[in-house]
Amino acid sequence: MPTSEGLRNRGRYLYFPGCALKGTAVAYEESLLTLFRLLGLALEELTDWNCCGATSYMSIDDRSACILAARNLGLAQQCGSHDVVAPCSACYLALRRCKDYVERYPQFRQAVSEFLNDANLPPMGQVSVRHPLEVLYSDVGPDRLRERVTRPWPGGPVACYYGCQVVRPYAEVDRPHRPERMGELLRAAGIPTVDFPLATKCCGGTHIGTIHPVGVRLASILIREAARRGAQAIVTVCPLCQFNLDVYQDEVQREAGEALSLPIFYLPQVLGWVLGADRTSLGLQRGIGGKRRLTEWFDRPAEVGSHA
Repeated sequence: MPTSEGLRNRGRYLYFPGCALKGTAVAYEESLLTLFRLLGLALEELTDWNCCGATSYMSIDDRSACILAARNLGLAQQCGSHDVVAPCSACYLALRRCKDYVERYPQFRQAVSEFLNDANLPPMGQVSVRHPLEVLYSDVGPDRLRERVTRPWPGGPVACYYGCQVVRPYAEVDRPHRPERMGELLRAAGIPTVDFPLATKCCGGTHIGTIHPVGVRLASILIREAARRGAQAIVTVCPLCQFNLDVYQDEVQREAGEALSLPIFYLPQVLGWVLGADRTSLGLQRGIGGKRRLTEWFDRPAEVGSHA
């Protein structure tokens, strides 16, 4: 097994996909793997990973949910890695919260310790839970990203949308209020952004599946405000946010009483495009909203060249 320093020194990270990136958010996985490869960063999928416990389970049985998350972190420690990259906001929060609870609360620490011992897994040790946005900002940075750009962005301005989980409560990915890292990376890559004060407002979350009109109303507020501020697309880092904003745009248009059709991208999709990746490797053909713009922006011949 490689040591943690060995993994980190070679720009390698353990990757925890979670359930969404193997299903409804497969475009997130496709584009993330492509972008990291273009940047020379290796993502090594965690073997035998299991459900993170998610946020819903946390509210029902936080001890069992914490143990579910702890098993993944024990597997990561067994691999010798200190960096686990969790792209899904819910997964990131569940794994990060597990570490927090084990450090702060003796009852969680004891339960997790007993479980890992029974499962023949090592303690979590120094495993760090990281989100791709934080990795891109801290380990790559705007300047290095700018150097890797090979073609201009073919579309218009975008709104940066974080959702409510990835920046709260830990504020390690970005600031909980008025976050700015996503915008910095996008602008460094030549992708214009608009000021979007609703960047951390709820997208409707699981209300879409439980109290549907409420979920649609919350998604509508975001799409309408993004369009009002001149955004021609929305860029996000959360699978549930992307799903809610992308899939239900027909209902959003009916609720809003106006024509609104915006592409809803994952951050790695737009960054991967300007770094030279093709449409299929980024999962851009999977988008539902803003079909006309998707065709206009990505089906015409690419302009390849250096980016000033």
